[in-house]
Amino acid sequence: MLKPADMLDRLFERIFTRHPKSRRVEPLYHKYKELMLYGIFGLGTFIISLFTYWLFTEPFHWNILIGNALSWIFATAFAFITNRRFVFYNHAPGVFAFFYQLGTFCVGRVLTLGIEEIMLGVFIGLIHLPNMPVKIVAQVVVVSLNYVFSKIFVFRKE
Repeated sequence: MLKPADMLDRLFERIFTRHPKSRRVEPLYHKYKELMLYGIFGLGTFIISLFTYWLFTEPFHWNILIGNALSWIFATAFAFITNRRFVFYNHAPGVFAFFYQLGTFCVGRVLTLGIEEIMLGVFIGLIHLPNMPVKIVAQVVVVSLNYVFSKIFVFRKE
């Protein structure tokens, strides 16, 4: 099976071949490839989080903090699988390493969940700003923090 990183390599190789002047940006592509992949799968996580949050809070009319916590479960599961498999390649083999990464990943995500819950509680619950725009802004903050946390603590190079 072709991995997304391989597909991205093929796409950019095709661009570099067809447009020789684009070769100047090739070192930048290789330098920021991991960030680009995180952006692609981060967008998937973002969409899953927004959709499930909307589903729980709008049609089901559940509490915003409960809906957010439940959407966090779906988004975190997707993010761990895609980050480990497709974005960050430098993981140690073995069961212990897998569970260590899973644990540190979840700890980081719980921390950013807390930040997001506070943002939602204050801006939607107390200040009464519109639900979905606040969730979108909170998600941008959370996705950015999650990248930093994953890069530094979870999928770091040994």
